Amino acid sequence: MTVRPSSSARPEAEAITASDRRAGRWWLRGAIGLIVLVAVAVIWTTNSWLTARFTESTRNRAEVRVALYTGNIISELQRNSVVPLLLARDPELIGALNSQNYSLTSSRLISAQKEIGAASIQLLDAQGRVVAATDRNRIGANFAKESFFISAQRSKETIFTVSSQDSGGSAFTYSRAVTFDNQFRGVILVGVDLTRFERSWSVIADAVAVTDSEGRIILATEPRWRGLTMAEALSVRSAPSAIQRALQATADWANPAPDAYVQGEAVMRVDARVPFRGWRMTAFSTYDSIRERVNAVLALEIMLFAILMAGAFYLLQRRARLQSRVLLRESTELRQLNSRLQREIAEREKAQKDLAVAEQTLAQSSKLAALGEMSAAVSHELNQPLAAMKTYLAGARLLLQRDRPTEAMSSFQRIDDLIERMGAITRQLKSYARKGGEAFEPVDLRLCLSSALTMMEPQLRTRAVRIVRSVPRSPVMVMADRLRLEQVIINLLRNALDATRDQKSPQIDILLASGETASLSVRDNGTGIADLDKLFEPFWTTKKPGDGVGLGLAISSGIVTDLGGRLTARNAADGGAVFEMRLPLLGEARAAE
Repeated sequence: MTVRPSSSARPEAEAITASDRRAGRWWLRGAIGLIVLVAVAVIWTTNSWLTARFTESTRNRAEVRVALYTGNIISELQRNSVVPLLLARDPELIGALNSQNYSLTSSRLISAQKEIGAASIQLLDAQGRVVAATDRNRIGANFAKESFFISAQRSKETIFTVSSQDSGGSAFTYSRAVTFDNQFRGVILVGVDLTRFERSWSVIADAVAVTDSEGRIILATEPRWRGLTMAEALSVRSAPSAIQRALQATADWANPAPDAYVQGEAVMRVDARVPFRGWRMTAFSTYDSIRERVNAVLALEIMLFAILMAGAFYLLQRRARLQSRVLLRESTELRQLNSRLQREIAEREKAQKDLAVAEQTLAQSSKLAALGEMSAAVSHELNQPLAAMKTYLAGARLLLQRDRPTEAMSSFQRIDDLIERMGAITRQLKSYARKGGEAFEPVDLRLCLSSALTMMEPQLRTRAVRIVRSVPRSPVMVMADRLRLEQVIINLLRNALDATRDQKSPQIDILLASGETASLSVRDNGTGIADLDKLFEPFWTTKKPGDGVGLGLAISSGIVTDLGGRLTARNAADGGAVFEMRLPLLGEARAAE
């Protein structure tokens, strides 16, 4: 039997349905409005953030590129600066000037040019006339009134000159007087080709210019800029059309305020100092690549929000149909949820009180652990200088008994140096709990090794240990804190001494090498390392109680990591252990910064 609803119930059902439809429409409009507002906020924020981020990355790349260009210029100038000095002492050139026989001189200069790679080489006699040149077309020209000839004639040093050319560029030359028996015989003139850098810059960068100490542009990828100041060069640009002005206004609104305009286009500007006669380099980069990358991300976000709005239309439409049935069920569930929330709030308040007590206990434990670690570090780092001071005091006392006060003063001076070092060590202990250092400077690893061996001299005298040291003749320069670096070397030497304590013929090999990185290896002929995995953990040691606290290698590893290097250990194939410290060389460390 079918039961039909009464006519009196239909108006009520229809009223509920109409109410649901009206509520669904308002929810739909609100959801669409919210999505639009969120989309505008997200797109605006993304545009600002990505523009700033990509602008910064572009500026960083431009700074690196300018540093590379500056290095190329300095390298080229330094390479050519020694050429006049060498040729001015060439016996063949001096003999040609004395005998005025220049038949083979040009060939000699051409051969030197091929070996050295100079742009041009010319030999001038005492009257300023070109008597030999790599470009034979210049033979016979007279430069007696040129500044490079007059300056070289008056000075005994190599003279660098920048002169303007008829073509609008600049010529860069090194000149030096050629003398014989303190008599002026002529001038050797070496040309430096810096214009080749302009061609390479124009391919990579948007615009690059180099100014001298007076602010005049001597090198530029824009030929119109040569001879002008930077302000005058930037003011030289064509008048834009109405379309270009509109596009420029749109680009300026989307991008941060430009540093300058080059040919009517907004660019960012990067300045750098060239360490040569007050020169400066300025590079300009456009915002095109930045805008393209930002627009790609913005297009993706707009597409995602469009999909989200379509999904919102669908979901909110279904929500309007189900809302009437859900409301009745939710009222009952909300009452139950309210009861559960009250219980959970009471439980959470109790848990928060317990958590506060636990946090106080943990903080106190952390303070005690840090205090214990600092005390152990102080004891560990001061044992070595104290042992050395004791030895020097004994030696000084013996020298005074033998009436040798001068030699005793030397021991007292060493004790004073050790006291200063102990003070510096206590100031450096704070670096164990944080990264980085503030006293970085160029350091020669050879001097650090010698200083460390001097510190270890009292221990080395008490043991018959053979030290085999291999050190290069040239400096091995790194950017580091010298005191902390010596501390690492001392820890490695001390571990090697302890490892060879039971050997009949103890030996320690020290190898310092310079390749892609600076490498210092300390090898002993002891029993080796039993557990390599725990070697650099704090307070892990194989020594007897009282001989060590297990902090030396952990501290050393942390110091080497702060310096941008790495400390490793391994067992040698024929017995013993090898500790190797690798640090970036001075040039690589500065480039990374």
